Amino acid sequence: MEYKELTEKVIGCAYRVYNTLGFGFLESVYENSLVIELKKAGLKVEQQKPINVYYDGQCVGTFKGDIVVDDLIILELKSVQVIQKEFEVQLVNYL
Repeated sequence: MEYKELTEKVIGCAYRVYNTLGFGFLESVYENSLVIELKKAGLKVEQQKPINVYYDGQCVGTFKGDIVVDDLIILELKSVQVIQKEFEVQLVNYL
């Protein structure tokens, strides 16, 4: 599956969850609901997957991706009214 098609599926699933639940729940509620939608869409989903961080070829730590889809996309879910700078930095670090 191409990245564009995969991305469109993920976004569609996220919209379905949000349109059903609306705003105001904890991130875990949205995460669990999104996992259900992604699996219904036939995607491989790993929840709270540990991901190694490497520096100079050596593992220096790990972080947990909220949801990893098809071993290609890391989803970091936030349930906030305003995206803060620290969240943007967190996402850039995932790259």
